[in-house]
Amino acid sequence: FLSSVMGLVGQPDQTAYSASKGAIVAMTRSLALEFARDGIRVNCVAPAMVKTPMFDVMLGSLGVEQRKAIEAMHPLGFGTPQDVASAVAFLLADTGRWITGSTLVVDGGYTVQ
Repeated sequence: FLSSVMGLVGQPDQTAYSASKGAIVAMTRSLALEFARDGIRVNCVAPAMVKTPMFDVMLGSLGVEQRKAIEAMHPLGFGTPQDVASAVAFLLADTGRWITGSTLVVDGGYTVQ
């Protein structure tokens, strides 16, 4: 599954979005237990800000200072779709064969602050 770091941390004015992403994290954990008996792994990837067309629209609506503040919250910078795809590939490949019920945070350092 794909969630978001907003399912792990709080942010003003993002209650509904955060709740929906937190639900995916909780669902991942429950389904992992349900499907483990059948050898099926269930995991979740939780990215932060990723450079996509939606990202461009959102940042375009912000002032320079707001954008700088958001950038500062990502010590390794904003992610790319490839960063998220690589995390998913890791979990799907044999490298993730013993991982289930986990949320892999892919956020450029956003949640370590």
